Amino acid sequence: MNHIRNFCIIAHIDHGKSTLADRLLERTKTVKVTEGQMLDDMDLERERGITIKSHAIQMDYEMDGETYRLNLIDTPGHVDFAYEVSRSIAACEGCLLLVDSTQGVQAQTISNLYMAIEHNLEIIPVLSKCDMVNSMPEEVEDEIIDLLGCKREEILRASGKTGEGVDEILRAVVERIPAPTGDENASLQALIFDSVFNPFRGIIAYFKIENGCIHKDEDVIFVNTQKSYHADEIGVLKMDLSPRKELKCGDVGYIVSGIKTATEVKVGDTITSVENPCEKAIAGFEEVKPMVFAGVYPIETEDFEQLRASLEKLQLNDASLTFQPESSVALGFGFRCGFLGLLHMEIVQERLDREFNMNVITTVPNVSYNVYDKHGEMMEVHNPAGMPDQTEIDHIEEPYIRASIITRTEYIGNIMTLCLGKRGELVKQEYVSGDRVELYYDMPLAEIVIDFYDKLKSISKGYASFDYHPIGFRPSKLVKLDILLNGEPVDALSTLTHVDNSVYFGRRMCEKLKELLPRQQFDIAIQAAIGAKIIARETVKQVRKDVTAKCYGGDISRKRKLLEKQKRGKKRMKEIGNVQVPQKAFLAVLKLD
Repeated sequence: MNHIRNFCIIAHIDHGKSTLADRLLERTKTVKVTEGQMLDDMDLERERGITIKSHAIQMDYEMDGETYRLNLIDTPGHVDFAYEVSRSIAACEGCLLLVDSTQGVQAQTISNLYMAIEHNLEIIPVLSKCDMVNSMPEEVEDEIIDLLGCKREEILRASGKTGEGVDEILRAVVERIPAPTGDENASLQALIFDSVFNPFRGIIAYFKIENGCIHKDEDVIFVNTQKSYHADEIGVLKMDLSPRKELKCGDVGYIVSGIKTATEVKVGDTITSVENPCEKAIAGFEEVKPMVFAGVYPIETEDFEQLRASLEKLQLNDASLTFQPESSVALGFGFRCGFLGLLHMEIVQERLDREFNMNVITTVPNVSYNVYDKHGEMMEVHNPAGMPDQTEIDHIEEPYIRASIITRTEYIGNIMTLCLGKRGELVKQEYVSGDRVELYYDMPLAEIVIDFYDKLKSISKGYASFDYHPIGFRPSKLVKLDILLNGEPVDALSTLTHVDNSVYFGRRMCEKLKELLPRQQFDIAIQAAIGAKIIARETVKQVRKDVTAKCYGGDISRKRKLLEKQKRGKKRMKEIGNVQVPQKAFLAVLKLD
């Protein structure tokens, strides 16, 4: 055990984690690096240039004549995948904190750092991208010293591109990060930190052994579900799965036991042996709290069960996804899914399409509200369609977040304007270093769900970094805005919005829908309503045939007779005609500005 080191790499998005991981793999001769970001094995990750899944891999490193086994976990940097980071941190004793020497400390750096400190990890600060022309190592080192309170000589300088400083990092990992603690002779206790579905072998669970050891063909039991399995294969994680006869205390590995049902494996569960079970389970991870809710519906209604199976398999690989069945008048049966943010929602939709061939419609994203009725009873509402009648509601509370924005001083004005427009309240502002400032805002979560991050990036030319955490619920003046097509409400387009924004929002929705709805043989009235009060209206004009074309000359009454006949036909058609709302219309609401 003295020769095992478990560590992860944490940083803000785009600070060079995966590139540095490539150099570490190369230096330890674990794998031949043929292309950039070897650990990002999903097509989506390659296309977007971001890490979506944390990836574990084992490396062997020789130092002073002894061989050390290093278990590395590369983690995502985007705030929407923070749950991946927290699970990786739970499987480690130390971490490399990467800071880009051209950009300095960013919001997500601080957020991930606090997560590591809570788990008592040994932190090794590393300056990345030191080969860049615009790198400012001294200034950024000052920021790290302020943040961590470490000594200047403890900060390592490296470059993922040129491989500079990689040896120093590996040496620091061995010297500074403690070996795993645990009792090899105790009963088996292993923590599941991730799992993946394989169509041929069932579910493969990844775990870290805290105490005891596990052998091939042993009978094991999952504490949470109390189900026992046969360990058909165990092994360690190289670029591919690498089988072993036994794994000991401190090792990170995988188990294949032919589990077919997705619900039987839960991230954070404990594995123990049937013969000599442990007394209590390891304290797992805190339950994930979804931030954004949206309905996901199959385009063909009969694909409902297939969508359920696809979501269960996807949930194995992405534990931060939550879902429950719901139905909608407009879209039939589907699921109300909880995501950690808009990027997370987009990635899940894309993965359903690519990995499971599921074509889905996603409704307007929203957050959950606490609704209090006149009797003082509280109900949680995830969906505007589930709102009780306006006359029964006493007041509504909405979730608030504390946002931390780090930016340059020249963009403060624009950012304050943006936050005030989103009903934000400035809590405090602090200067991090010379021309960089950190702003703290309390804001309603609903306001940042849709396009806040994109706008923030564009007004600050990409120099603002953003992070947030929930701070509870506060009372708010919210109203339910319904969209009616020919007098029929479309529940999938309903939204909850603040009173002050409702009229503007309703008007913009109607204008947008007018552009997107295809013309029919009859007039389509698009109305925005709050309760019984109509606040905006647009009309999509009908497609008409020129019925008077064959009338040449003669009395006007002949033309009028034909037009009246056409009018009666249109009226009958409007009574039986229904309006199909295209998928573009649901997404348009997100891009109203």
